[in-house]
Amino acid sequence: MRSLAPFSYSAGRGPSKWARAGVSVTIGEVKNVQAYLTNLTRHGRLRGRNKVALLDCVETIADALDELHRSLNVLRRLSRRTFGTQMGDLNTWISAALTDQDTCLDGFQGENGRKIQLLQNRVLKAYYITSNALALVSKLATTGLGSISDP
Repeated sequence: MRSLAPFSYSAGRGPSKWARAGVSVTIGEVKNVQAYLTNLTRHGRLRGRNKVALLDCVETIADALDELHRSLNVLRRLSRRTFGTQMGDLNTWISAALTDQDTCLDGFQGENGRKIQLLQNRVLKAYYITSNALALVSKLATTGLGSISDP
């Protein structure tokens, strides 16, 4: 709720605006994770398995970010004619972003240490926010476009 509070006035009751806000907030959070991971690859001094897991994580987070950007682009141009297809694509891409984040976390399963714990916490926060975005898109899929006119 805190992450979406700034959008409460502009989104109002429109499910498409809430979905767009949810994905926008998610992109910001995943970009923060990406920057953190990039910094960690340069200065984190991780070794062995953790270094490999970190490099894999950087790649999966980049994939997640691509999927989220693709989703936001679709949300910006919703159409009544292609709404069903658009909702299917959004569900696929945001679910894939969740899978990417989960894959990142899997690489550090069973590991400990301060740096690993901080990384896991950041990715997990992004995961939860992404899950919220998926819920908002699902809500949009069930309620439809309402009074939005077709471009």
